[in-house]
Amino acid sequence: MNNLKTLLLASFFLLAGMAAYAQGKVVGKVIDGETNEPLPGANVVLKGTSYGTTTDFDGNFVITAPAGQYTLVVSYVGYQQKSLPVRIENGKTVNVGVVKLKPSAEALGEVVIVGVADIARERETPVAQTTLKAVEIQEVLGTKELPEVLNYTPSVYATKRGGGWGDARINVRGFDQRNIAVLINGMPVNDMENGWVYWSNWAGLSDVVSAIQVQRGLGASKLAISSVGGTINILTATSERKKGGSLGFSIGNDGYMKWLASYSTGLLDNGFSASFLLSHTKGDGYVDATEFDGYTWFIGLGYKPSDKLNFMFTATGAPQWHHQRSLAPAIEDFMRFGGGAEPNIKYNADWGYLHGEVFNMRRNFYHKPIASLNIDYNFNDRMRINSVIYGSWGRGGGTGPIGNINRNYLYPYYRAFPYASIADLVTRDRNGLMRMDDVYLWNSGHDVPDFGPTRQPDAEGYYTNTRYEGITRRASMNSHDWYGGIVNFHDDVNENLSFDIGLDVRTYTGYHYRVVNDVLGADRYLDQRNVNDTLNYIYPEDFVEAKPSWNPFIDILGQKKIEYFNVGKVKWLGTFGQVEYKTEQLSTFLQGSFSRQGFQRIDYFNYRNDDPEQTSPWVYLPGYNIKGGGNYNIDEHNNVFFNAGYYSKQPLFRAVFISYKSNEINPELTNEKIKAIEGGYGYRDDHWGVDVNLYRTVWSDRYATIPVGRDYAKLYGVTEVHKGIEVEARAIYGNLRLDGMVSVGDWKYKGDVTAYVFDNNNDIVDTLTVYLDGVKVGNSAQFTSRLGLKYTPIEGLTFDVNQFFVDNLYANIDLQSFTQPDHKGSLKLPAYSLVDAGLTYRFNVKDWGRMKVRFSVNNVFDKVYISESETNYFPGDAYRDGSGQTVAWTKTWKGINTKNRVFFGWGRTWRLDVKFRF
Repeated sequence: MNNLKTLLLASFFLLAGMAAYAQGKVVGKVIDGETNEPLPGANVVLKGTSYGTTTDFDGNFVITAPAGQYTLVVSYVGYQQKSLPVRIENGKTVNVGVVKLKPSAEALGEVVIVGVADIARERETPVAQTTLKAVEIQEVLGTKELPEVLNYTPSVYATKRGGGWGDARINVRGFDQRNIAVLINGMPVNDMENGWVYWSNWAGLSDVVSAIQVQRGLGASKLAISSVGGTINILTATSERKKGGSLGFSIGNDGYMKWLASYSTGLLDNGFSASFLLSHTKGDGYVDATEFDGYTWFIGLGYKPSDKLNFMFTATGAPQWHHQRSLAPAIEDFMRFGGGAEPNIKYNADWGYLHGEVFNMRRNFYHKPIASLNIDYNFNDRMRINSVIYGSWGRGGGTGPIGNINRNYLYPYYRAFPYASIADLVTRDRNGLMRMDDVYLWNSGHDVPDFGPTRQPDAEGYYTNTRYEGITRRASMNSHDWYGGIVNFHDDVNENLSFDIGLDVRTYTGYHYRVVNDVLGADRYLDQRNVNDTLNYIYPEDFVEAKPSWNPFIDILGQKKIEYFNVGKVKWLGTFGQVEYKTEQLSTFLQGSFSRQGFQRIDYFNYRNDDPEQTSPWVYLPGYNIKGGGNYNIDEHNNVFFNAGYYSKQPLFRAVFISYKSNEINPELTNEKIKAIEGGYGYRDDHWGVDVNLYRTVWSDRYATIPVGRDYAKLYGVTEVHKGIEVEARAIYGNLRLDGMVSVGDWKYKGDVTAYVFDNNNDIVDTLTVYLDGVKVGNSAQFTSRLGLKYTPIEGLTFDVNQFFVDNLYANIDLQSFTQPDHKGSLKLPAYSLVDAGLTYRFNVKDWGRMKVRFSVNNVFDKVYISESETNYFPGDAYRDGSGQTVAWTKTWKGINTKNRVFFGWGRTWRLDVKFRF
């Protein structure tokens, strides 16, 4: 019996040894073909077998399989699949070396929600586009705002504006963000009343973004949206990301600190999946007195009961508050207050000390969560339907001053061009700061000699602030409720022909009013602007705190309001369709959409409650667009494309109602017209990639608003002509990657227009002719270039440096400079060049996960530069001094009249990020 056991045991080990010898191994490494970074978690299988694995944190893989001839298939979400033949021999190891996967815009659907998002595909979709993946965004982000990351792409100009956290703005091809369609997973997020995008509402998007695609020009979206300059499609992560999580921590200049935690379950066997993220960011701000504090949260829940049906729920929000620099001081004030011969670029005129603490008169606070439910159903291999239902609830506003002390104001008055220097204001100290302690004293009845007569209590014994007496910090509230849905049906008629039809429905209600935040030493506030309540006293218990609410459904109608209260309603019904024809070489499309917008205004302050005109009638305006184009792949390396389109775009809400203080409908209401044409060439091989685009856009019958100091003006009938050329290139050789970009624009106004000037209280105060014919479009650089280098000297260690150059940057249009036909044109600001650099190191932490450490420096050489100007004053221009005399102002900085009110960009900043993935 023992001999039998010994024989059986020996036979077992002999057979096992023979089986092992009859097998072989295939090994290799999978990396990103553009960044040369390893791709952990990539799927590697032998086609048609059960033999496969996933790569480790370094991108390495090992597969053991019987001897034979196989096809090795390598895939990774967001990348093009790659197949290669491999022959496995008994007892031997085959090394396939490094497998490079190319990023794919089409494959982004695996990691982001793209059911209704129109993603442009290389060498197929005939539009100019650039796609940045999450890893690229994080590497260049540093201390930038999310829009500034896009400066490395052609014809994009983004700045921090005043420098407050989340106060960035972006232009594409010379068009501001009111006329750039910003989409999150295909859902439009431009404000439905004014078209603006408030990036502080989305300050946490960089934490949840999977990719950003910038489509310049007409774009690929089938929706009837405001893509005059282009479309920015921000794609967030889904709940179906691979199982795992991350922990992150960051520190930076000026007290910057951030922590982050995320986790994803991956797709479970029962079809469910979930992803969660929470982060907290705070800091003192680079600019003086711009402290900030914000959170970001993200929830993704998915259910996939079958291969045909998929449900995806996502919700994200970023409750935040931040102090701002909203006033653009004159260059002379930047120099006077701490700068000397050079400007003190951190100077902020919006604050002072109150009881020993920083008190900023300008504070933004907001929470705008957005939630969506995507439902995708595949009928068969040909037909599918994609739909999304979404909602957004914005709550919050921004603070500012109202009132004066014996006609002494906190800010200069700019509208009539005499520039009263901040230093000339009695309410300012010698450092240009607001004398908040003295304001508090005067408001509460104490003697402040240089403020004029001491304040006396009213008949009831109260110190009561009004819009004419005492200084109050009010808050302008702009809240909204927004609901919408998009449905798209797709049918592949045959292997070449397909079509889409769909529906886009939206409804929006915006609530606009002011509340009292702080009476600064007084007892109460009296508002007499409401015709239904002319003695509206506001006591401390009714004050509204300038902090965001995590609850988007708080009661806003019950808040005691001052100054104005109106509600704007917008309805949107749109249909769209597209026909697409594709072969291996040719891809063409024809697309059209029609929309009907309705506008209604309700004014609760300027109309009595029994007045039927308190609610305006609905104003319905139709709009449409048609566009088409084609891409032709000459061979596997070369392609050309062409597109053209025409938009008839409804004007914004502010153009429909001619005044902020009435429901009067604009009698000259007309749609804006956009005609665009574009062509391009592309080249691709294993090492090089080059894209060249030419474009021309004519925008007529445009409505616009421009600042006039603290006031603003409405312009009707503006025409702009934008044309230019864009070149984008990249090269990869081994461990070295080079990126380059040049964009040259020629953007001008055509014709003269009439402007209606409104003061800070929304009253019409002037009507002017503005001579704009031939004037350069301002506030956006018409020449930009970028040169980037990324080098990996050893595995895991990467160094990158980028140079960004700006020229042909003109000042924003201001009324004072263009009310005479013999004006000097747009003021050209000094060119500037910025250098950013970073160092990244990735390494494994045993078998637990992978660590990434990155140190980045923005504006390495601490360049001082003007990022934008609100005025067009040339050297020697006349101004009116404090005594009322008109004199020439000759002082300049880098050739620029120091009376110009500008924003300087940030100096040198740094950030250290540590992130652990498991």
